[in-house]
Amino acid sequence: MRMLGEEADHGRLLLFSPVFLGAGAAFWFVAASDFPLVASLLSLLVLTIAVLITGRSRAGLRATLLAPALFACGMLCAQFESWRASTVMLDSAVTTTVTGRVERREGDGRGRWRYILAVTGTEAPELKRPPGRITAIVRGADTPFEIGDLITGRARLTPPAGPALPELNDFSFGAYFDGIGANGFFYGAPEKDLEAGPQAARSTSEALLEWLYRLRSSIGDRIRSILPGDTGAFAAALVTDERRAISNATTEALRQSGLAHIVAISGLNMALSAGIFFVGFRMLLSLFPGVAQAYPTKKIAAAGALIAVTAYYLISGFGVSAERAFIMMAIMLVAVFFDRPSISLRNVVLSALVIIAISPSEVLGPSFQMSFAATLALVSGYQLWKDRRVRENAFLKLPIFRPVVAVAGFFGGVFLTSLIGGFSTALFSIEHFHRLTAYGLPANLATMPIISFIVMPAGLLAMLLMPFGLDAPLWKVVGFGLDLVIAVAKTVSGWGGDIGIGRLPAWYFAVAVAGFLLLMLLRTRLRHIGTSIIGVSTFVVLVLPVPRPPDLVISEDGSLVAVVAAAAIASNRENPPDFIFDQWQRALVLPTHSPPKMLDGPAVPPEGEDRRVRLSRDQQNEARAAMRAAVVSGEANRFSCVKKAWCTSRLGNGHVVAVIDNAAYLGPACDAADIVVTSVRLRFNSCRSGATLFTGETLRRTGSVELRFVDAGPEVVTAFETLSRPWMRHRAYDWRSNSFTESGLFNVSDNGE
Repeated sequence: MRMLGEEADHGRLLLFSPVFLGAGAAFWFVAASDFPLVASLLSLLVLTIAVLITGRSRAGLRATLLAPALFACGMLCAQFESWRASTVMLDSAVTTTVTGRVERREGDGRGRWRYILAVTGTEAPELKRPPGRITAIVRGADTPFEIGDLITGRARLTPPAGPALPELNDFSFGAYFDGIGANGFFYGAPEKDLEAGPQAARSTSEALLEWLYRLRSSIGDRIRSILPGDTGAFAAALVTDERRAISNATTEALRQSGLAHIVAISGLNMALSAGIFFVGFRMLLSLFPGVAQAYPTKKIAAAGALIAVTAYYLISGFGVSAERAFIMMAIMLVAVFFDRPSISLRNVVLSALVIIAISPSEVLGPSFQMSFAATLALVSGYQLWKDRRVRENAFLKLPIFRPVVAVAGFFGGVFLTSLIGGFSTALFSIEHFHRLTAYGLPANLATMPIISFIVMPAGLLAMLLMPFGLDAPLWKVVGFGLDLVIAVAKTVSGWGGDIGIGRLPAWYFAVAVAGFLLLMLLRTRLRHIGTSIIGVSTFVVLVLPVPRPPDLVISEDGSLVAVVAAAAIASNRENPPDFIFDQWQRALVLPTHSPPKMLDGPAVPPEGEDRRVRLSRDQQNEARAAMRAAVVSGEANRFSCVKKAWCTSRLGNGHVVAVIDNAAYLGPACDAADIVVTSVRLRFNSCRSGATLFTGETLRRTGSVELRFVDAGPEVVTAFETLSRPWMRHRAYDWRSNSFTESGLFNVSDNGE
């Protein structure tokens, strides 16, 4: 109790306020269904009154009541954000003519542009529930469209992707809160409406946003015109957060070397920008003794740095990481105005409270979690370092050793910062990305001096001189530094060190995070309760048997299916889509892909004819015999496929899987296999033969699927059990009846009768 009282006296218990606020938000988001708003409001009201009437003399009871009050407040924040977003999500893939106004644009350096469009209309067909905003890729346009242009073109739109596997990241969740209702691409270059003038903005804020996006785009174009290739794309990404122009090879090298955090506008970039401006401006003011003596130069420099980081944030595209870094840096700079320490756990906690209140959905994202984990660890480490006992060493104070001590101190700081940051984010990297980077420490040691002393100072000066057209020489300096960073990234990535971990037990992440928070937020020996929690939970994970991997995995649209074996993952596609398949390989820790064995045989109906034609009885018998022959002669745990027709595979346990691209082969597949998968949205959900059937319609509702074969039959795990949450409801929409339904499948046989 004495140590607990000491924690309370130092205000450490209040540091847990964002933990309970964030826990409430996370609980609301992961719950199976929405909670009644009235019940949430009443709970918060009752708990708030209880906290207010509890006297200061009963601090323990007050803190006990404050925790559930913050939890309830977090739930309400999440509920309000969900209502505020109210994004209309596309229910299923469709080809339609889209008309929309360009809100944002970003090129990839290879002639492809990604646009965010505010949809103004659709036709052929006209969508009954058109999304308000979409992202669309344009290829082949001679010149990119400008922000504000009204464009029209034939496009293929798909709903935002769900989890690639159950319990993996649900991209539709992020899209819902970003206001993006569909993704897609245009068939050819869309046409610009030359008669449409600039749209009258509905408010001053919208006009300001459009102007800022234009400015951001022009700054990125200017930088890339001075610095070609990956160097210019990297430099533009540091300023405007436009990262698509960086080549895949460089992006992968940065990731494997542990340097990907440099590209994102995050705490590092904001801190360096604010620090460089603060120190430089204060040194400039100190050159004038009269000013330095008459005015508080430290506060003036802090105000200047606050203006600088605000401008940085405004041209960064308002990304999540940039928003979070800006709020944290703004709070630290404002603390200078009140003569409070900038680097403190209270400032970190205040930043977390503001961010959770504004965007509670970010609590579940890796960006928020990794950023605050690293910040907490670094600030806690800084506090321990500041409070340490310092032994005087007269020998090191000699003038000859001062440069050596300064250099050693800098690299020692970089070493400790990289070490603490790496360890503090390792848990979150494993949870979200299922891997670790082994050589991030040497890569960061090599690049941090380059970023701190060459890239960011020169970039800041270049931005100040850009309005006068004098920025080109300084961008060359930035390019020199970034070339060195890219060289380091490619060298370190060549060492290997990308360690695959796979999925952790669901309970471990929550328990380990709780231990981490106790370790970081407490100051007495009570913090080592957190150390014990982390150690014991990690030991339990290591000694427990590894959970059995799935035998079969199915994508949410049924187009990609894979058999999971001990040494490789075998799919039904020669070149499976990277977006889904990479996630499968990381989560299952199976980097080796076994492509299907392609068989000779005509696809019926032939290409170009009606794909819904039925097979004759002879054709059905022929297809059935071919499937059974492929199963018998084929290699176990590998698919044998006839292009654009069907694939079969015999699993090691003897079960047979069939994947059909054409519904005409459904009858033979049901007869020849135990598991049948098709991306076609059929009107029924069962095979006449008793085989388990997964169709495009059923998978649309369940999301991706994992199957494990046990004695009692296939054990099925789906990404979604219910569709009651706002970011899932579009999966239950039936465009025929223009309503949301939970069932609606017709029970007819697999031959359509």
